[in-house]
Amino acid sequence: MISKKIRKLVEEREHKRGILVAFEGPDGSGKTTQRKLFKDWLKQQGHQVVTTKWNSSKLIKPLVKARKSLRALSPSEFCLLHAADFRHRLENDILPALWEGKVVIADRYLFTALARDVVRGMELHWVLNAYAPLFWPDMVFYFSVSPETSGRRIAAERTPSFYESGQDITDIDNPHESYQKFIGDVIGEYNALSHIFDFMTLDAEKPIYDQHREIRQLFQSGKRRSWSEFNLDAIADWLAYRPEYHDAR
Repeated sequence: MISKKIRKLVEEREHKRGILVAFEGPDGSGKTTQRKLFKDWLKQQGHQVVTTKWNSSKLIKPLVKARKSLRALSPSEFCLLHAADFRHRLENDILPALWEGKVVIADRYLFTALARDVVRGMELHWVLNAYAPLFWPDMVFYFSVSPETSGRRIAAERTPSFYESGQDITDIDNPHESYQKFIGDVIGEYNALSHIFDFMTLDAEKPIYDQHREIRQLFQSGKRRSWSEFNLDAIADWLAYRPEYHDAR
C-alpha cells in the first residue's frame, strides 16, 4: 500500500524529474558508440547526463565475474544475479539522478534480461517477477542488426566469452559458431520485444552519423512516460527507505 505522502511526493516531482533513455540491441550493433555520441550532444545542449552500464554494480559485479569465471551459473542464477545488479544500480544511481532532473542513459536495460534469459529457457513472467517492481524507461532506442553482421563485428574484435557466446546452452565448442546461434535467437526475442514495448528502432547497419542524427530527432520529438502511471511502485519502494528525499520539492 503506497502512502499518500509518497504518492504526493512523486506527483510533485513529475515536472522536475529527469528522463531515462535506454539503448538496447545485440552485441556488435554499435549502441555503445551511439550512446557516447548522444551523451556528448546532450551535454552540449545543457543537460546533466549520467550513464549506467549493464552489469556494472560495484556491489554485485565482482560476484557475477567470479561465478562466470568458474562457468558455474545456471540460467536462473544468471538471471537473479543480473537482477540484483540492476536493482542496486536503479536504487543508487538511476533514481537519484532522475529525481535531481538529470538525463540517464542506460547502455542496456531490463530488455537485455528479457531477451537473453528467455533464450536461456526462462519463462518471461518469471524474469519479470525477478525484476519487480518494474521501472520503465521514457524512451528505448533499439539498434537492429542482423545476426550475421553482429557475428562478423564481434569476430573482428575478439573471441566471445563463454556466456557471451551462449555456450552454456548451445553445447557448441567453437565460441564463434556458438555466438552465431545464440545471437540469432536473442535478436529474435529483441524483435518481438520491440513490437510489444514500442521501441524506437534504428537500422544499426546505416552509417554512424546517420544513426546519430536520427536519435537526436527522435529524442527531441519523443514524449516521456508518466511516473505516476507506470513506475509508482518502484519509486515508492525507493523513497520509503530514503527519507533525505522526502523534503525535496
